[in-house]
Amino acid sequence: MDDRGILELLQAMVRAPSHTGVPRQEEAAAGALAAYLRGRGVPAELVEVRDGRPNLIATLAGKRPGPHLLFCGHLDTVPPNSGAAGDLFSATVDSGRVFGRGTVDMKGALAAMAGALAGIRESGGLDSGRVTLAAVVDEEMESIGAEALIRSGFKADGAVVGEPTGNRVAVGHKGLEWFEVTFTGKAAHGGTPEAGVNAIAAAAHFVSLVERELVPGFERRRDPALGLPAINMGTIRGGQQPSMVAADCAIQLDRRWVTTETIEQVFDDIEALLARVREARPGLRTKLARMPGGMATMLHGPLVIDRGHPLVVSALAAFGDVGLAVPATDVFPAWTDGALLAREAGIPAIIWGPGALELAHSPEESLPIEDLYQAARLYAAAARRFTATR
Repeated sequence: MDDRGILELLQAMVRAPSHTGVPRQEEAAAGALAAYLRGRGVPAELVEVRDGRPNLIATLAGKRPGPHLLFCGHLDTVPPNSGAAGDLFSATVDSGRVFGRGTVDMKGALAAMAGALAGIRESGGLDSGRVTLAAVVDEEMESIGAEALIRSGFKADGAVVGEPTGNRVAVGHKGLEWFEVTFTGKAAHGGTPEAGVNAIAAAAHFVSLVERELVPGFERRRDPALGLPAINMGTIRGGQQPSMVAADCAIQLDRRWVTTETIEQVFDDIEALLARVREARPGLRTKLARMPGGMATMLHGPLVIDRGHPLVVSALAAFGDVGLAVPATDVFPAWTDGALLAREAGIPAIIWGPGALELAHSPEESLPIEDLYQAARLYAAAARRFTATR
């Protein structure tokens, strides 16, 4: 494999900022990826999802019909951290690591996937089947790129989503909902609080009920693969000044749900607790709503694949093919586009990519170069195995 070319591709993509606020956000990164692939004889097409925001689609076809494998990753990143000591778009190499925004999440995986396609082509191509690389836009926000791919009618027999797992194969992740709960009470003088309805006190009551009653009940919904559901109170704001009874308060929360639950249960759980808070505080009004920006149109549900699926078997066998010990499978702690591919397009998916998740979105974001090269070899070996299955 052309290791040097894979590293240079990653550096080129990191040096093409693709976070929110950048004009034509992902276009330059997609262009760098397309140039690499086309320069190595792999056809690559840019398909605009929105103006200046293209998905990249590149397909390598085998000599005979066979299974179709999708490599999928996202071109966008989160913005640079405020106050970061260095330039997060320099793609500096130091002490065997490449540094910069997107090295881990997840331009490193895209570079490795592109390297795998180029390596397969340069070593004689596929005996059977097809491999497609889809580099999509907007995963960090609403996943409009993955939704566009699915709405185009794209189909495959399996998908590898290259989020950072330390090159371990992850067989699923929890679903994700972001909610805002608003409490509307009645303002009054702080010296006569009985004349008002305190929205902050109502919010505190709600949080207490979540912790004392909702969370302990999650044990009854434990998922055999994904574990327990989870809920996190992320932000709270309310009130105007200490001497006023707060008329308004809002909580934004993160709810991770599993296959033993339904989305209706997720909503109903919270609504039932809010009903009890309203009952205890006559005159209080509450509202539960999805936060804008958390999803476009498709539900961000959980993902699970059976460990005996040919995709998982092929991925694990790839480790032996490249001379590595086979690791245990894992569960990914964050949400990914893999859930949309599996739930909306019927494409079984695993999460598998280089890098440590704890470095993603951080000012220290960096990727060991050997992990990058290892991922490319693993992807290529898995692709050869999966496309040869019957």
